[in-house]
Amino acid sequence: MRDLAQEAIEKALDCEWDQAIELNKEILKNDPSDIDALNRLARAYSEKGNIKKAKETSQKVLKIDPYNSIALKCISKWKNAQKIDLAKSTPTNAQIFLEEPGKTKVVSLIHLGSKCIIANLDAGDEVVINSHSHRVSITTLDGKYIGRLPDNLSARLRKLINMGNKYESFIKSISPTEVKVFIREKSKCPKLADIPSFSTEKIDYISFTPPELVHKKEDLMNMPEEFEKDE
Repeated sequence: MRDLAQEAIEKALDCEWDQAIELNKEILKNDPSDIDALNRLARAYSEKGNIKKAKETSQKVLKIDPYNSIALKCISKWKNAQKIDLAKSTPTNAQIFLEEPGKTKVVSLIHLGSKCIIANLDAGDEVVINSHSHRVSITTLDGKYIGRLPDNLSARLRKLINMGNKYESFIKSISPTEVKVFIREKSKCPKLADIPSFSTEKIDYISFTPPELVHKKEDLMNMPEEFEKDE
């Protein structure tokens, strides 16, 4: 038996929007109130540049679920839009990706979450950095898991966050197999004034100091972000 929802998700991840539209329409013939299919259909319409149909489809979601976060976000984003550029690889506000040495970093997430969640992400979407005891995860604004930061960078950021630094993050790019996020330092703890959040040059490292062994500020200055050579 065909899993139409999974096929629709895969088509979206491959940016095959015409096929995604047809698959989601087929799902809705059997269940017109399928919110996930409606959200996917609205996204596919927007990617094709048909903002009118995208809005109408998201409005159908809100009639079923008035507080649906995906539909509300889309309606807000498309409020004044007439047509979206079909080559949507970068956000409208490119300034959010301005790089600052030591303060910003682009990183590929590991252990990615649900393909359905990833298929509904756009470049430029704000996401949440969640620091846990042994990892740093990235979620949507409504708490849906997207992926994790690599262990080496997690160790460094956990330490800096615990000491008072604050960060924000946005989706940089998406492909079927990779999600990259842009992380920016929002504010710095005064006692870390001379400690960069991220290295300002590419350096080769073989190992890193475990966070439980870092006790002095000087250790943070030398604590690497990378396990392996940057390519």
